[in-house]
Amino acid sequence: MKVKTILVSQPEPKVENSPYFELQQKHKVKIDFRPFIHIEGVNAKEIRLQKIDLNHYTAIILTSRNAVDHFFRVAEEMRFKVPETLKYFCQSEAVAYYLQKYVVYRKRKIYVGPKDFADLSPLIKKYKDEKFLLPASDQLNADAPIVLDSLKVDWTAAVFYKTVMSDLSDLADVYYDVLAFFSPTGIKSLYKNFPNFEQNDTRIAVFGSTTQKEALDHGLRIDILAPTPDTPSMTMAIEKYIIEANKSK
Repeated sequence: MKVKTILVSQPEPKVENSPYFELQQKHKVKIDFRPFIHIEGVNAKEIRLQKIDLNHYTAIILTSRNAVDHFFRVAEEMRFKVPETLKYFCQSEAVAYYLQKYVVYRKRKIYVGPKDFADLSPLIKKYKDEKFLLPASDQLNADAPIVLDSLKVDWTAAVFYKTVMSDLSDLADVYYDVLAFFSPTGIKSLYKNFPNFEQNDTRIAVFGSTTQKEALDHGLRIDILAPTPDTPSMTMAIEKYIIEANKSK
């Protein structure tokens, strides 16, 4: 069956040169964007119930832009003046660059890992006497505790924001040829909103092994999978499928 319509379970890209827009124009398909999940901040009262005192920590480990936003939001809510001596350990250059939204970069002690959480290990080990705070979501990546425990450093994780399923009730009567998912929670949101969802001819695209597992656990048939050696991005995986599906028979 040909692919004419695609729903991407993420916010619409803000850049004009997004590969999704190129895909849409090149293959004459309709692509809509709708986040199946969203982020909600945890308030200062809830942070205190986790026995978190920001004065206690000398270093912050930041794994995402959300972590950056919500750390500074909570600091402001608590009227905590972030000291200039605080050390920032950022999982990637993108996170470190985003930090400039809140601090004067050249005046702060900022350490950057190349990509994965494990890449921060040598940097954290070098400053093993610091007291580390890891502001995270309620779905903390399993790698983080393993890495930090192995380094035998003084660290604490705290939930600063939560991943919440969005209300999708207005999509009840809308059909798409392809649904694209990027997290296990996105799959859960589908079934929370539409408990009687039946796949039928809908093609399911998933990104990542945890999303794949969640889809399979719900009995879904996976038609499009990324990343793979041939298709490292979701758009490449979808395009490869479209080329095959939309061939003139």
